[in-house]
Amino acid sequence: MKVFADYPFRLYKNCPHYVPSFRADEEGIADPKRNPYLEDADIRCFLAYKDGALAGRIAGIVQRKYNKVSGRKCIRFSRFDCIDDEKVAAALFAAVEAYGREEGLDTIHGPWGFNDQDREGLLTYGFDRRATYCTNYNYPYYEKLVRSYGFTDETEWLEYDFVIPEKTDERIARIAERLKDKFSVRDVVGTMPLSKLIKAYGHKTLALVNEAYASLDGYVAVEGKAVDKILDQFATVLNPRYFSILVNEKDEVVGMAVMLPSLCEAIRKSDGRLFPFGFIRVLRAIRRPKELEMALIAVRPDYQKTGINSLMISRIMQNLIEDKIQKVESNPELVSNTAVQSQWNTMEKKVVKKRKCYIKPIAAAPAAEEAAAADAGEKN
Repeated sequence: MKVFADYPFRLYKNCPHYVPSFRADEEGIADPKRNPYLEDADIRCFLAYKDGALAGRIAGIVQRKYNKVSGRKCIRFSRFDCIDDEKVAAALFAAVEAYGREEGLDTIHGPWGFNDQDREGLLTYGFDRRATYCTNYNYPYYEKLVRSYGFTDETEWLEYDFVIPEKTDERIARIAERLKDKFSVRDVVGTMPLSKLIKAYGHKTLALVNEAYASLDGYVAVEGKAVDKILDQFATVLNPRYFSILVNEKDEVVGMAVMLPSLCEAIRKSDGRLFPFGFIRVLRAIRRPKELEMALIAVRPDYQKTGINSLMISRIMQNLIEDKIQKVESNPELVSNTAVQSQWNTMEKKVVKKRKCYIKPIAAAPAAEEAAAADAGEKN
């Protein structure tokens, strides 16, 4: 697993646009003690070698919860990284397909992660742009490798740069204040220390996200131990000036918007390691950010189209103008998710990246594989 986690660092060693995951997190993805997402999923990781040299990696994820809820029989490919070689890529995809056949599945698709908190999607546009912390970067030849194996388009995302105004739009601020009174909602961020805020509202906010995003392509509800992991991560990287939690008169969470301080340069300079100096760089990036990543915005279905999103955006926008934030970039937004895209309509933006997931039926087992299986059956 150390080799598996290290391979992207070797492949993208001289690429200024690549932003790694933390090495320790990737080394532990197949360990149930370190990865709570395995409560609902199984994973196998594969390495490919060519002429004795490491040439690629891939993971196959059986997301049991997704298959149960959707009624599909899918295996996800994830963590796909490879040299520009169709035979190497084919060997990696074939390994995931074989795993899928073992599990009685009929479809392979990806790149998907364990859930929406994991990296997903293959970059197809914007190769001259640095990745965000929450997204993968890949070389332009990846799409050729995927399509050469017979994959077709499944899902597409857009990513945006947002224009930061010189001053707060007073009209939006006035509308936000009226909506606050009209719908009896209040923003609880800043009313208590961050640790108490997460304890009081953390589970409620993730339940809201599950409800608001339930119908999206590939979405898997975050539940169980995974909730605690995500809340622990948020507690580490959140800056209270750049997120918002709205509650109604019953203290129910009805809206949430999060922009995260960009950790990209801190992680790149630390080579994906938190220690000995990575932790200091990350803390500095959180406390005094120059760039922000738009992580998510969610409004409870019965409050959508009321405009309360402007209440959250107005507060965050005022703070990032005051703090002289230089750049705000979105993370992937589904092309089909017009509801979420409309939440940010008050902000000027432009598309800077695109990414896709791909899908294909799992091929029948090769003759050699069938013979091996039959032989194993006879021995049993």
